[in-house]
Amino acid sequence: MEFFFLLGRSTNLKLTSLLFFCCCFVWRSEADCGRPQRGQNSVFTDQAHLMNKFPEGSSVTLECSNGYEKETGSEVITCQNGNWTQVELICKKRDCGVPKPQPNMIFDTTAGTLFGDVAQVTCDKGYEISGSSFRQCFSRGWIGRSECHIITCNQPAEVSNGKNSWDSQDLPTYGQVILYNCDEGYTLIGNGSILCNETGQYDSPPPECKVLSATTMTSSAAAYRDKIIRGGTEVTTRRDDTHTMTMAGEEGTANNVTSSPSSFFHETHDVVTDAKKDLDYLPVILSVACGTL
Repeated sequence: MEFFFLLGRSTNLKLTSLLFFCCCFVWRSEADCGRPQRGQNSVFTDQAHLMNKFPEGSSVTLECSNGYEKETGSEVITCQNGNWTQVELICKKRDCGVPKPQPNMIFDTTAGTLFGDVAQVTCDKGYEISGSSFRQCFSRGWIGRSECHIITCNQPAEVSNGKNSWDSQDLPTYGQVILYNCDEGYTLIGNGSILCNETGQYDSPPPECKVLSATTMTSSAAAYRDKIIRGGTEVTTRRDDTHTMTMAGEEGTANNVTSSPSSFFHETHDVVTDAKKDLDYLPVILSVACGTL
């Protein structure tokens, strides 16, 4: 009888111990939290990543994702009654702002200046870009390297029987002007100056220096207009196949004589008279005629 009593008492103790263990296990299981979920544009810190168990009261810390920065809210969430508190951290894109100015460089930021946005890079007139033609906003700021270099032209061409004003070993740059002049006895044909433009070319070919012979003068008579003043006489060469000499008298009277190029340039000159002087001889002629009669 006593044996059965002891056996029953031992069984009751075992059942009580087992029940207590199960209750503790259930209570502990309900108190633990699962792995937390991160918020939008945020991640867990390295320390939180190393945690495998999240018991009641434990906390983890979040931080903004790469390219984002904190706008408002707490970075910490806590395990309470088997659940995580609400994520309050709000992250916004990083703003890189306007790129730092650089000489002769233009940034087009119409697409934006936030993380991931791209700014186009161009140079001022007369300059060319070296490097990347764009900058992109990353977490550390604008990424991309480029410079604007001034455009150069080739060394100006030399001319026979003349010289130019460029005396440097460096190449002429955008906007610089090269002057030309001819040696004594030679005439400059063409532009007396050339300009290095934004394309890296000169705006006109170099001139020529030539001796103006009779043949050269005849061929160029249709392209140039020359005026020569000799003792009150103005001789005008017009741009056509004939040449007109205009006599300008002291009182503003004028007579025009037209000649062909051959007669004008081969010293076969027409006679140019002054109408006023002819009238001065008229009384003398009349008196002689009357005396004869």
